[in-house]
Amino acid sequence: MPQSVHSLIILALNSSRLWRREIEIPKMKRILFIDRDGTIIKEAPPTYQIDAWEKLEFYPGVFNYLGKIADEFDYELIMVTNQDGLGGSDFPEDHFWPIHQHIVKSFENEGVSFSATYIDRSLPSEHSPNRKPGTGMLKSYLENPQYDIANSFVIGDRITDVQLAKNLGCKAIWLNNHPGLGIAEVKDDAAELVKVVALETHAWAEIYTFLKLGLRMVTHERNTNETKIHIELNVDGRGKADISTGVGFFDHMVEQIARHGKMDLLVRTKGDLQIDEHHTIEDTGIALGEAMAKALVDKRGMERYGFALPMDEADAKVLIDFGGRNWIVWNASFQREKIGEMPTEMFFHFFKSFSDAAKCNLNIECHGDNEHHKIEAIFKAFAKAIRMAVKRDPLSNYLPSTKGIL
Repeated sequence: MPQSVHSLIILALNSSRLWRREIEIPKMKRILFIDRDGTIIKEAPPTYQIDAWEKLEFYPGVFNYLGKIADEFDYELIMVTNQDGLGGSDFPEDHFWPIHQHIVKSFENEGVSFSATYIDRSLPSEHSPNRKPGTGMLKSYLENPQYDIANSFVIGDRITDVQLAKNLGCKAIWLNNHPGLGIAEVKDDAAELVKVVALETHAWAEIYTFLKLGLRMVTHERNTNETKIHIELNVDGRGKADISTGVGFFDHMVEQIARHGKMDLLVRTKGDLQIDEHHTIEDTGIALGEAMAKALVDKRGMERYGFALPMDEADAKVLIDFGGRNWIVWNASFQREKIGEMPTEMFFHFFKSFSDAAKCNLNIECHGDNEHHKIEAIFKAFAKAIRMAVKRDPLSNYLPSTKGIL
């Protein structure tokens, strides 16, 4: 059956006879609303107008990866661009169209065709409803049963592209090279707009990988009589950390996992600290391991193994294998009872709890003189080992196991 239709099979009982009827339902189209300047070609400050040939420079990797997207996926490609004052004395038509047509033809030559191009000529001061982030030019796609807007994306480099995605009801892929551009034209605050961003990146290679494989994102809760834990994990994030467990030094260590592992991680732990730190630290390790196991449920194309040996004042070695079996080897000792308010005996318990819940093998070894530096080196090495192990190849569907299952 062609990809443009879904099949709906109806079974019904009629006069004691079972009959079968297959109905073809048109498949809703997903769209990539793609910005031009700063997205498929580079911005040209200070005027930000591509009105001369010497200003034209294509965005790195765009032909290769947008070509793959056009070839492999079923998104409809639509160009949406603001060209401030186009047709006026400061931006004559004959300075714009030859360059624009060359851009379009260059992409067509690489197998990338835009089904439509929408250009708004207004200035920001005119507040035109057609100007991005307004949706005036795109009304025909909204509330249209032919289009799956909720699973479509706006790809752009300005915060106005993120606002456009929110206004359309889809998600944004943000090539965030110029975070301040367009800020005066958005109406929602940053906290609202960040919810719309499905991927923040600087590279078309990452856009292609995201559209092919998706992001490994999970929200996980673990509640017991001793602890209440909420975790939000994006394994394919940018290293953003927001950690609150009530144990300051432990927060600092868990932040290292996010930042050096390039994962986005939010942790909220409310534990029985009036008794001691044990349940808070151990259960956070369990919950984080459970979240990681959920995020890595599909290991096709994943490296599986990771290791890190950072050398500083403390020599830490961490090896990890997300092979579906838990085991830990711990060769690290601490002379102090506590670092900050965290008992040093709990370091082992945290990593064992993570290993048990994530179903991974962990081998951890550390030597050094400064207790703070030793445990910080372990957490950093742990993060870097995870980063290596979870790396995926979008061109591979290989499961890293001879057993056929992980």
